[in-house]
Amino acid sequence: MKTAMKLLAAGLVAGVALSARAELTIGVVLSLTGPASGLGIPVNNGFKLWPDTIAGEKVKLVVLDDATDPSTGVKNARRLVTDEKVDVILGSSTTPISVAMAEVAAESGTLQIALSPPPLPPGKDTWTFRMAHSATVIAHPMVAHMKKHGIKTVGFLGYIDAYGESWLKEFGAVAEAAGLKLAAVERFQRTDTSVTGQALKLVSANPDAILVVASGSGAAMPHRALVERGYKGKIYQTHAAASRDLMRVGGKDVEGGYVVSGPATVAEQLPDDNPSKKPAMDYVQKYDRIYGAGMRNQFAAHTYDTLLVLQKVVPMALQKAKPGTKEFRAALRDAMENFGPLPISQGVLNYTKTDHWGYTKDSAVVLKVVNGDWQVEK
Repeated sequence: MKTAMKLLAAGLVAGVALSARAELTIGVVLSLTGPASGLGIPVNNGFKLWPDTIAGEKVKLVVLDDATDPSTGVKNARRLVTDEKVDVILGSSTTPISVAMAEVAAESGTLQIALSPPPLPPGKDTWTFRMAHSATVIAHPMVAHMKKHGIKTVGFLGYIDAYGESWLKEFGAVAEAAGLKLAAVERFQRTDTSVTGQALKLVSANPDAILVVASGSGAAMPHRALVERGYKGKIYQTHAAASRDLMRVGGKDVEGGYVVSGPATVAEQLPDDNPSKKPAMDYVQKYDRIYGAGMRNQFAAHTYDTLLVLQKVVPMALQKAKPGTKEFRAALRDAMENFGPLPISQGVLNYTKTDHWGYTKDSAVVLKVVNGDWQVEK
């Protein structure tokens, strides 16, 4: 009987020891295949810049492909919290999937760091923090640039999904406040291979500028369609188009186009007093060293910046609990709201209890495509 009790006690002790792991387990859900793979693949590439440990804790990464499908993203998120018992969920790289995953994060009490900008109703993002800029943060410098160039009317050509709708709503509000008129609105699916009809309608409306809301290499198709149908005004793109895929696929048709994004991709062009200059330079030097000169992109920058955030919050959470416990997960979430202003490669983050977007309004820059490369607009 005494032997049995000793074995039971030993088992309980072992169970307690196992419940608090000796490693930090991070679950990652990305669009590595499907229409949005142009976002997920570079985000995944960014993990090669990560060290093996964070705050002395060994890092275990579990990376799953959501195939650009929200239902798969949710299944992956549930697998991560139930089977892998992750401390943090990163993802997705696609907005609609991040929205769907947020419910799993909230139900399980697991910190979600979204690598896209999911628009969630107030109170629904308690466990979700965004690593990508909000449409509002990007819209402010975009609208300022439009006004500087005398633009008064704007056409809209964007995705029929959470990303497109959030842009229509938030850009519309910023534009209206600045005295700009939204002259025409056209939408399309991420999987569409042509937007000829929409482009013709917008060209016919003849606004001073057109905002294209699309992502990765998929942003080139609507841009080219507008140019090929004879549009002569200015064309703007969102931060989801800030990759060389836009220029690779768009070619001469995207020359002179504008993209508003975080500053990471143009680190060398930033003034020395820009708070993102140092982390952005560190990011591009490390990324280019691995993948080749000029290959840096906005999406891998989110992976790099996530590391900077985790290096800030993990030590704070370790003061309260150990990885593998619900107490540690809660401590991580609380730390996210209290680490103060943090310069990263994409701007300055300052999450609070009421702001899980974090970025200050001066975190974005306006880029112009000039000779197949980015040029910062002054």
